[in-house]
Amino acid sequence: MSGLMILGVCGSPRNGNSAFLLGETMKAAAEAAPVGSRLESYTFRGKKFRACSSCYKCGELGGECVIKDDFQALRDLWVAADVVIYSVPVYHMGMPGQVKCFIDRLGNSLFARYSPLYPPGRESLPRHLKAIGGIAQGIHAFSGQESTLTQLVNHALLMQCVPVSGDMWECYIGAGGWTSNAIEKDALATQVAGGGFDAGVVAKAARDVGRRCVETALLLRAGGLAERARLADDPTYTPFLERISGNG
Repeated sequence: MSGLMILGVCGSPRNGNSAFLLGETMKAAAEAAPVGSRLESYTFRGKKFRACSSCYKCGELGGECVIKDDFQALRDLWVAADVVIYSVPVYHMGMPGQVKCFIDRLGNSLFARYSPLYPPGRESLPRHLKAIGGIAQGIHAFSGQESTLTQLVNHALLMQCVPVSGDMWECYIGAGGWTSNAIEKDALATQVAGGGFDAGVVAKAARDVGRRCVETALLLRAGGLAERARLADDPTYTPFLERISGNG
């Protein structure tokens, strides 16, 4: 079996604590991944993502969004990936607006891309069956980490993917942490290097998310390949089968 495509997405507009945690999870993912796996890291820093205008033009254009910005490049990486791990800062009890803009447009465009496969009136959500992990960190404790991770879990479910947590006890629905009220971009890296307990917990949780996502993606691909002939009769599995057949 060939390697996986593992995509790490840093949803922060700066190169700081979210990028540090993504680095931790990607190192763990690389260690767990089979030979031949491809790792891609994407940052929202310096990128432009406009909000979905609900124009429904993607339905007329085979899933292509009429807004031309940095959406298309990340969409293509997302479609190709077996694993997607988001590392985001907490903004106003949730994910940054740029990330939400991407997620909104991704769901609409990919639904439109695959909807012609279904009989009229039988449209359904395409099953992408990726392993999706979430990491959220903020300056303060109890400042929205769980609600942000829940947003990412809901995104995974709506995209017909599998949300993956890390390991207990540090990681219930994803890796969540705080910088102990430090605003510096390197706060978590400095605290981990200094043996800080809270920073060490979220760093370990981030590594666990990376490893568990890889393990889950391998199981999904093995099951999909084993059941490929049967699943091919259901058009909702088309994106999943296209991906694993290309990788397999």
